[in-house]
Amino acid sequence: MQGQVVHARMGEREHYRPIVSSLCVSSKPLYVLEALLGLYPFNKLYIADLDAIQGSGNHIECINQLATTFPTIQFWLDAGIRNDTFSIESYAKNICFIIGSENIPHLATYKVIDQKFGGQYILSLDAKGPQILGPLALHHDSSYWPDNVVGMQLSQVGSGLGANTKLMHRLQILNQSRSMPSRLYAAGGVRNISDCAQLRQKEVSGVLVATALHNGAISSDDLAAFHRQ
Repeated sequence: MQGQVVHARMGEREHYRPIVSSLCVSSKPLYVLEALLGLYPFNKLYIADLDAIQGSGNHIECINQLATTFPTIQFWLDAGIRNDTFSIESYAKNICFIIGSENIPHLATYKVIDQKFGGQYILSLDAKGPQILGPLALHHDSSYWPDNVVGMQLSQVGSGLGANTKLMHRLQILNQSRSMPSRLYAAGGVRNISDCAQLRQKEVSGVLVATALHNGAISSDDLAAFHRQ
């Protein structure tokens, strides 16, 4: 947001402030990314361009710089895509786009975007507390899903309240009706490596985690041991 990495807390974007991290002293994106890679050799990185999501600009130049500086990393980017006029060509090749349901006004709009991307994107099913964001059909009918789906509980992001296992369980049930099940990812509230292990046991393919890395609750040793299991 506004050129800085911010600490997302419970979806209250007006209160987001630059990140204060145990990993580095700067909130500049390049320094934060280098610090994360110093912690563990991650091969995927999630970015929410909050300015783009809120319709107040974008960070194309900064994001492309990160992507070209680290060409072996796959960047998952939520750039606030709202319609099929979005310019994919403006971004580096190792960027995979996230379609956030909160940005989609109607199911018809989503279908047009899906056609433009040829199904090659990540769908973020966004909720804020009990409120489902975006077209209801996306949240209740898995036939609209692509291969990768994020269950994003915004009210738990940065909260340290623990992962929303109920949300992921509901998505898993819906996923069973697909002939080729999607890979499901959990986002919001992860406190420690035990939460990651719990989600793994529930056959969640991955988890978006930031706060627990920056506050030291998940260490490099935790990550190495988890990935050896």
